[in-house]
Amino acid sequence: MPIQDWSEDIIVAELHDDPACTDDLNTLVERLTEKHDGDLVVDFSNVSYLNSSNIAKLLKLRKLVVINGRRKMVLCAINSHVWGVFLITGLERLFDFADSVSLGLASVQIDSESDAR
Repeated sequence: MPIQDWSEDIIVAELHDDPACTDDLNTLVERLTEKHDGDLVVDFSNVSYLNSSNIAKLLKLRKLVVINGRRKMVLCAINSHVWGVFLITGLERLFDFADSVSLGLASVQIDSESDAR
């Protein structure tokens, strides 16, 4: 999974379809558990299916980044099938979403600038 340090304070992670998605999320959780104090942008453009294990990992990532780290996590480029999973489970209320990675990055940067003021 490409995990890119987009800036000093932002990580961009590109997920792939299962079974790689599970591995990608495990790698991301491990990395952020070790040390991370920045924002996270997750690219779902290659994901067409989300299982319960993947949802659990996303919730763990949310806890690491948003709750414990008090930073922002944005899920980007989600297709209609995966979006349906978020709607059915009610998780659309817990996460921030953007139509593309570039819009997700812009959202994170705008929030960082407004927090700095």
